[in-house]
Amino acid sequence: MLLPLIYLILFKYVPMYGAQIAFKNYVVTKGIHGSDWVGFKHFLRFFHSYDFNRVMKNTILLSLYNLFVGFPFPILLALVLNDIRIKWFKKTVQMVTYAPHFISTVVMVGIVMQFLSPRTGFINVARDLLGLEQINFIAIPDYFKHIYVWSDIWQNMGFSCIIYLAALTAIDPALHEAAVMDGANKLQRMRYIDVPGIMPIAVTLLILNMGHILDTGFEKVLLLQNSLNLRASEVIDTYVYKVGLTSQVLNYSYASAIGFFKAVIGLVLMIVVNKLAKLAGQSGLW
Repeated sequence: MLLPLIYLILFKYVPMYGAQIAFKNYVVTKGIHGSDWVGFKHFLRFFHSYDFNRVMKNTILLSLYNLFVGFPFPILLALVLNDIRIKWFKKTVQMVTYAPHFISTVVMVGIVMQFLSPRTGFINVARDLLGLEQINFIAIPDYFKHIYVWSDIWQNMGFSCIIYLAALTAIDPALHEAAVMDGANKLQRMRYIDVPGIMPIAVTLLILNMGHILDTGFEKVLLLQNSLNLRASEVIDTYVYKVGLTSQVLNYSYASAIGFFKAVIGLVLMIVVNKLAKLAGQSGLW
C-alpha cells in the first residue's frame, strides 16, 4: 500500500494546496502566500464572460453524449463475449476490440484525420466513386461531437468491457443451469441472470463517470480542434489551457478558478447520482 499511498499524497493531495490561487490575484514573483486575496472575482468573471455559455454547452453536451451512448457498448460487448463458446473466435474478438485502447491519442487522432480526409480519406473516396460530393468532416462543427464520441467508443469499448467480463465470471453457474432446466433461452438468461449480476458494477462505474462529466479528454479535443469547428469543439479543458497558458497575458488565477469550478460540479454530480442509486435500490460508492 505504501507506493500507491505516496502517489496519492504527492500527486493528488499536495497539489490541492495550490488551488487557493483561484481566490487570489496570483503573481509568480510574490508566490502563493504573497498574492492578494480577491474572493470569487475570477469565478464571477468566468460566469459573466462571453464564452461561458458556449463553453459550458459544448462541454456538457459532449460529455453526456459520450456517457450515455458509450456507456452501454462495453456492457453489450461483455454479454456477447461471455456467451461465445468458440474459444479461438472469442480470443480473436477480444484482441481486435482491446487493441485500439493501446494506441496513443495522437496516433488515434491521426488515423481519424486520414480516414476522414476530404481528398484521400476512405469515406470521401467511397463517396466520390458513388458520384457524391466530398465532405470535409473535421471542418464542419455539427460533425465534431459524432467524430469524437464514436472514435472514443471504437478505441475504448473493448478495454472497458474487461471489468464486466470479470463480473460475469463471478455469477453462479447454477443459476444458468436452473434456468436451462426451466426452459429459458439465451436471451432470457442474459436478461434475468447476467444483467442483474453486473448491475452493481455498472451503477458504480456510472457514478464514477458522473464525477468526471466535465472531463472531456483535453488532448483529443485539442488535436481534433481547428478554427472552423471551434464553435462546437471549445470545451472547458481547452479553454483553460488557452486562457491560462497560451494567451499573451498568462492568467493562472482565472484558469485555476475555472478548473476549481469544474471539480466542484463533478463532486456534486457524483454525490447526487450516488444518492439516486441508493434510492433506486442499487449499491452506491458509500
